[in-house]
Amino acid sequence: MASWNQRHGSRMREEKMFMLVLLVWLLPVLEALKVSPLIEKVSDHKDFKKLLRTRTNVLVAYTKTATSGDSHLKLLSDVAQTVKGQGTIAWVNCGESEGRKLCKKVKVDPSSKHGGAELLHYKDGTFHTEYNRPATFKSMVAFLKDPSGPPLWEENPEAKDIVHVETEKDFRKLLKREERPVLMMFYAPWCGVCKRMQPVFQQAATETKGTYVLAGMNVHPAEFDGLKQEYNVKGYPTFCYFENGKFLHHFENYGGTAKDIADWMKNPQPPQPKTPEVPWTETDSPVFHLTDDSFDSFLEEHPAAVIMFYAPWCGHCKKMKPEYDEAAEILNKAADSPGVLAAVDTTVHKAVGERFKISGFPTVKYFVKGEDKYTLPHLRNKDKIIEFMHNPQAPPPPEQSWEDKPSSVSHLGLEDFREALKKKKHALVMFYAPWCPHCKNSVPHFTTAAELFKEDRKIVYAAVDCTRGQNNELCKQEGVEGYPTFNHYNYGKFVEKYNGDRGEAGFINFMRSLRGRDQVKRKEEL
Repeated sequence: MASWNQRHGSRMREEKMFMLVLLVWLLPVLEALKVSPLIEKVSDHKDFKKLLRTRTNVLVAYTKTATSGDSHLKLLSDVAQTVKGQGTIAWVNCGESEGRKLCKKVKVDPSSKHGGAELLHYKDGTFHTEYNRPATFKSMVAFLKDPSGPPLWEENPEAKDIVHVETEKDFRKLLKREERPVLMMFYAPWCGVCKRMQPVFQQAATETKGTYVLAGMNVHPAEFDGLKQEYNVKGYPTFCYFENGKFLHHFENYGGTAKDIADWMKNPQPPQPKTPEVPWTETDSPVFHLTDDSFDSFLEEHPAAVIMFYAPWCGHCKKMKPEYDEAAEILNKAADSPGVLAAVDTTVHKAVGERFKISGFPTVKYFVKGEDKYTLPHLRNKDKIIEFMHNPQAPPPPEQSWEDKPSSVSHLGLEDFREALKKKKHALVMFYAPWCPHCKNSVPHFTTAAELFKEDRKIVYAAVDCTRGQNNELCKQEGVEGYPTFNHYNYGKFVEKYNGDRGEAGFINFMRSLRGRDQVKRKEEL
């Protein structure tokens, strides 16, 4: 009997010991289960360095204890799901022994922070910035999709009186429940005019608070294409006015100040017809305006002349006109002037434009005794023009075109576009015009992304200059209506328009997510 009791007692002790060992082993596992498996728990310094080496976009939550970061970790679990394939979220518990060593090595002390948690971002293997934007799902997702991008409009404390709308469902709800008139600003985050209008719209919202509702909605993503069509949103920003849930007018051509908006809301009217623009040739301009017929005889009479070839619709030309007029007021009327200023509308006088191969506007040329001596892209303001006329010098060498610069971007044209893309599983193509400012901003980011994937033979980042040769025809065929346009192709077949972020993170993460899907599909097939 004693022998049985001893054996039974010994087995009970063994089972208790086993349970204790199992519990010790399970504790960190159970702790990690509190958060999403997409959040990578790190405690070893080598593992941490490996994480930063292998991932380019990492947000790390350092917490004082396992529980002090609960609210952050719950939120970050949802964020991790949304940015999967584009960014990585990691967690370091500075309260456990290994984690404490790691926190000490990287000089992070979350105990000094409110809530016992600190969020730091690492980019391309090194520390980038502390996350100090609002701890909201939307802000964190936006940050991880573009860590160097500007904050969201709703993060601005001065925009507190704007109703920020996120989804089409929220938009419909707002119209249904709101009894006050609503002025909705449909915008895109990258749009320069929108950014300039936001402070004005904010001020108008504050001034009319309680009487009217001023709302903002980013409708750039493709999911809002139907909404844009419904309310005729052809550019950004577009302002739509609603009463009792019904669309009545666009706010157009009534001024761009907070007072203009507030005054219009008191008496909303349909868009005011634009005042027809008076042609430059019909204004009291001191510039000599030339035609196909008068061009040569004018140059015979004036041995030194600067001529501006322009198009009436060209924004850069409109900006330059007053400067050119002011310079002409001095140069064209002075008795001892070193030369004169003239202009040609090449949309009307096409023979002259074709003769001098004018392909962009404005094109400014300097003629000496009828000879085309210099093209002067740097002459855009009054002082520079007058200075040049008194001391004519050859212009600085033109900036090297994107196509001529060495890069991993494949520059294609009508002749080789189809053939080149047929060989690539994934092609992201940028259709652009060299003069377009948004294109110029995208070029370095697109080039960096191409460089990263240059060794992958199934991928290409390609570009098409729609202004060159017959490429204009190709761009029309590919549905290009504005610059830049980005299209994704699969073995030469169009898949979708890319409407994501235009920074390098956006271009890189788009391709990474495609390759990630390829790998998952391959595993499933196996």
